[in-house]
Amino acid sequence: MEPSVAISAPEFEARVRADEEERLSPLATRSYPARRARPESDCGVRTPFQRDRDRIVHSKAFRRLMHKTQVFVSPEGDHYRTRLTHTLEVTQVSRTVARALALNEDLVEAIGLGHDLGHPPFGHIGEAVLDACVRERFGAEAGGFRHWEHSLRVVDVIERDGEGLNLCEPVREGILGHSSGAPEPSTLEGRIVRLVDRIAYINHDIDDALRAGVIAPGDLPAEDLAVLGPTGSARIDTLVHDLVEHSAAAGEVVQGPEVGEAMARLRAFVFETVYMGPQARREHGRIETVLRTLFEHHCEHPEEVPVAVPGASPAERVVDYLAGMTDRYCIREFQGLTVPRSFA
Repeated sequence: MEPSVAISAPEFEARVRADEEERLSPLATRSYPARRARPESDCGVRTPFQRDRDRIVHSKAFRRLMHKTQVFVSPEGDHYRTRLTHTLEVTQVSRTVARALALNEDLVEAIGLGHDLGHPPFGHIGEAVLDACVRERFGAEAGGFRHWEHSLRVVDVIERDGEGLNLCEPVREGILGHSSGAPEPSTLEGRIVRLVDRIAYINHDIDDALRAGVIAPGDLPAEDLAVLGPTGSARIDTLVHDLVEHSAAAGEVVQGPEVGEAMARLRAFVFETVYMGPQARREHGRIETVLRTLFEHHCEHPEEVPVAVPGASPAERVVDYLAGMTDRYCIREFQGLTVPRSFA
């Protein structure tokens, strides 16, 4: 067998374009041309979306996801999800859906891997506390804190010492639009990640809550389990098959009414019993103390923020620093401010 011969970027682009025209749905986002804020030369072995994926995976923000809370703060045990494992599960399921619908898997993968880069420490509780801190100190004009907006700021501004990753526009839009509180992405690939994010966290957070003893199997709503399935894997299988079947028929990313309504009810159950349940509320006060202490300290002493993006406002300097922290780093910083060194 003859060794492969290197090809030029234009030759590689032509090959990918031809392959996508043959293989992908007319509704799929094409890999070329690359739409970036700063034009770049294309690569001879990777599509623009593959390059974006690699930039995200090699970013510092991505590495920190392994030490950020998904739901349970500093869980005792090795089998609970982190923000990183959640990201990987969302990406894997999203690629499965995209492949079944003949959409662009590379775009889905880049969005999935980057969607939660801006999540602060301590999960959704940390996000709520940081949002309140920003609004109270800097006013409504500061805009508060939303993790999907900060995820875009991470890739646009914070990474590479203020240069950003210069990602393609469909990837940036998908990252910004992955949450239900944000505008919906224009691409079907972005809409897949937006819906699969919910499918993933509902089911794996139930799994973790059962493992932690926060809820018992008998607490789960029987009516919805009858529609979706008795186990996490069965529910994901049902949800993915339903999503693919109805989306293929509609030419849009949609769920069937029965399955979609059952998932919405199960999501409401998870919010009430897990995210806002007694155990989460007990941790909320402690997390608020930690984050508020650090927030107020660094607002009063901005010179102690080790690295700041050039041109960042006072609010952005502090938020960039705190949101980038892992749970354990945040706790160490709090201890350094509040615990005498002889006892630390």
